[in-house]
Amino acid sequence: MSTPATETVNGDTTLAALAHASALVASFLGPILFLILADDGDELVKRNAKNAINFQIIVFVGLMIAGVLSFVFIGLLLFPIIGLIDIVLALMATVKANDGQVYTYPFTPDII
Repeated sequence: MSTPATETVNGDTTLAALAHASALVASFLGPILFLILADDGDELVKRNAKNAINFQIIVFVGLMIAGVLSFVFIGLLLFPIIGLIDIVLALMATVKANDGQVYTYPFTPDII
């Protein structure tokens, strides 16, 4: 079991926070944009954007599983739960990134 870990890193806190917040609007495309826009030496933005992308991939997989399970009505219960978890964790990550911390989402492996 992994737990959310935070580490303070120097960098552009606004772009790091927006990398997480953009995931609420544009799923994994928003964090990819901020990963591309990040300066070469801006470790804070890069690490937060990668963590946001990894989490959005996990959310996407969860939604696909819920879609398959909706044929037996279990998935219909999972859709709002996954959505609520996505919103709450993305907002928590946004606040942590705005404080200059690298937020690692719980139960999210490093895919990228």
